[in-house]
Amino acid sequence: MLTPVIAALALTSTVTAQCTRESLKSATQTLLSSYMSGSATSLSSPETIYTENEINKTITTGIFSHALKIAHNRSSFDTTQCATYTEIIVTDSAHPYVIGTQMRFDSSNTSLSKIETIVTETGDWLFNAANTLKYAASEDGLWGEIAAAKRDTRKVIQAAADAYLDVFNDKNVKVPWGIPCARLEGGAYTGKGSPNDTCEVGIPTGVVINNRRYIIDEVLGTVDVFCTFSGIADTHEFRIQEGKIRFVHTMTNTGK
Repeated sequence: MLTPVIAALALTSTVTAQCTRESLKSATQTLLSSYMSGSATSLSSPETIYTENEINKTITTGIFSHALKIAHNRSSFDTTQCATYTEIIVTDSAHPYVIGTQMRFDSSNTSLSKIETIVTETGDWLFNAANTLKYAASEDGLWGEIAAAKRDTRKVIQAAADAYLDVFNDKNVKVPWGIPCARLEGGAYTGKGSPNDTCEVGIPTGVVINNRRYIIDEVLGTVDVFCTFSGIADTHEFRIQEGKIRFVHTMTNTGK
């Protein structure tokens, strides 16, 4: 039986049907409640595919089996794909986490078809939940809705993210760098509060980033990309304004 939140996502049977932002926002509230309660019973069904750090798992034995004290969260809503992305920060000293979650709904029957998570914790790349909270919270208000007349298209938003990810393996790629731009990578932050802050720093070479899955929100100018970073589970989220990259948030599970 569908939960009230999932039922609210009722759509027509055509594959072009779209969700509403309101229904997707309600779904993310159920997601957050599931994390905080340590149970995904009200969120998923036996048919829901669940992955954690690129590995298929049973949702009852993964990160959802732990009741989490969420210190900060932010979500984006893809009404075209009927999907959401949520960034979650847990600074509980008993076990801090920084988690990214993509949810995808089946537009033909309104069910939650897939949940994918990237779970990072102590030992993962540049992990520091307290720093992540500090810097993410400092950006509150800077990831808000973009005026309709200034919104980029889905194509422009995805192209900016792809250019950033492609340049790791091909330095000839032209990346639409915005100025200022700040990158939050694990708990490390490139922003200094300067109008000349740049994200064009510390980019390695020869790194193939593939298996990309996108959540695009034109209203917020955001795209989250779940991917494999030289085979490692990773997520990169971007804030794009007027075609330029202004913020980047990354999480990488190193499989420690």
